[in-house]
Amino acid sequence: MSSDHTTFDAANARFVVGVDVGTGSARAGVFDLDGRMLATAKHDITLYRESGSIVEQSSGEIWDAVCYAVRDAVAQADVAPERIVGIGFDATCSLVVLGAGGAPLAVGPSEEARRDIIVWMDHRAVEQAERINAAGHDVLKYVGGRISPEMETPKLLWLREHRPAVFDAAWQFFDLTDFLTWRATGDLSRSTCTVTCKWTYLAHEQRWDASYFQSIGLGVLADEDFARIGQKVVEPGTRLGDGLTPEAAAALGLNPGTPVAAGVIDAHAGGIGTVGAEGEPEACLAYVFGTSSCTMTTTREPVFVPGVWGPYFSAMVPNAWLNEGGQSVAGAAIERLLALHPASTDARMQAQGANQSLPEMLAHSATRASANLSGVVNLAEGVHVVPEFLGNRAPFADPHARAVIAGLGMETDLDSLISLYIAGVCSVGYGLRQIIDTQAKAGASIDRVMISGGAGRHDLVRQLLADATGKPVVATRAGEPVLLGAAILGAVAGGQFDDVQTAMGVMSKVSRVYEPDADVSALHAARFRAFTRLQAVAKEIRALS
Repeated sequence: MSSDHTTFDAANARFVVGVDVGTGSARAGVFDLDGRMLATAKHDITLYRESGSIVEQSSGEIWDAVCYAVRDAVAQADVAPERIVGIGFDATCSLVVLGAGGAPLAVGPSEEARRDIIVWMDHRAVEQAERINAAGHDVLKYVGGRISPEMETPKLLWLREHRPAVFDAAWQFFDLTDFLTWRATGDLSRSTCTVTCKWTYLAHEQRWDASYFQSIGLGVLADEDFARIGQKVVEPGTRLGDGLTPEAAAALGLNPGTPVAAGVIDAHAGGIGTVGAEGEPEACLAYVFGTSSCTMTTTREPVFVPGVWGPYFSAMVPNAWLNEGGQSVAGAAIERLLALHPASTDARMQAQGANQSLPEMLAHSATRASANLSGVVNLAEGVHVVPEFLGNRAPFADPHARAVIAGLGMETDLDSLISLYIAGVCSVGYGLRQIIDTQAKAGASIDRVMISGGAGRHDLVRQLLADATGKPVVATRAGEPVLLGAAILGAVAGGQFDDVQTAMGVMSKVSRVYEPDADVSALHAARFRAFTRLQAVAKEIRALS
């Protein structure tokens, strides 16, 4: 159990539940209407990997994990179900494929029906994405000029070409968030967030573009008037159906009819939980630093940024435009870097003995080795990393990009592992800086970075990101801002606030600001130049092979 405060009048107060389904677990949090978290719980979920960049999950397992986490969190919070006035969901942008009656369909060569999800990070559809991009349809203007294999239409095209029987048998194709709200309410409505960001829905025109689907080989979806991917699209926070169905309520341990909000993608929940804390969403970049990273920038008018997804209308903050970038791996890139080092096995055992993750232990060790947080960058002397193990999501939209590590010697001790760790964290910051600079040149400037996500919780990480980008990094009061974002939507659906913007301003608060340190700005500028040069050389070498 974790808590933001300890004294509650649970007999009379009203509370909301936020549910977050990430890549490795389902989590639930119980919040009061001031945004304070009473309790949180999580339940792990299985990730299935196969050759050919295949990554799959089970929607049935995920729903069970969600129910477990909600029941546990509510029990820990000691809140009566009748005091829960709303529930909101967020999830990864993974593709759920269901047959008649909601039965799961096998999406890959395992032929296991329970494996009915193509996970967001699955890159089986790279070839399909490249064909779509080569055709250059006008809708691509709203995904930064190039569609990603992490988005849904390339994956749908892969299914139609490689598993036509499954494609034809599918009753519904859901983004994972929309699957969860359907399971909770029976309502087939899709969220503006999911279908605009990952399915090419044109929210600013409130329509699908049939010509796009016809041109890429998915015309059957248009011929069906989009019945399998969403005929009703609503904004996040909209109350769905009649609330929780009796079956869902029993599974979740809540009351039937509890209001359920149209949800968002997990990263966007982090944005909702952070960017309203200072009352100026347009000046902030929401940065979710987890397994992957996501950047979200809000503007009042559309800004077209090559290589950065969007602009999307009403995808996060209603009636505002959103540009979305980030990296396919961020926290996962740090983990991969560390796993390559000969000292990692012993260090991981040491971290486990201290009840810490390996990155957390290394961050603590690095902090003790330096006079201040900003000075820790000196521990990475001579080691440079481009952490693109799974391609470059932004600003180059290049799924073929790969990681570069320069400056390693023969050292096998803990100090050299710490050096590699610091270089890796800085490299994530330089990737973020690259996105910020690219967006600014296109007209979407920001003043500060609002951070969330499990990989970005340590003070050292936040300070290194501030120094690497040259922008203040702002942490909010909420220990779980992604869960808070989902809970904010639940509060709006439950009628506790008039709109999402008002709820954001009330329920999200600033905790600490990490200012960039001028004393290390020249060093980070030099390391950033090395980062971009290594990127360019890696691309040049790849073209030769």
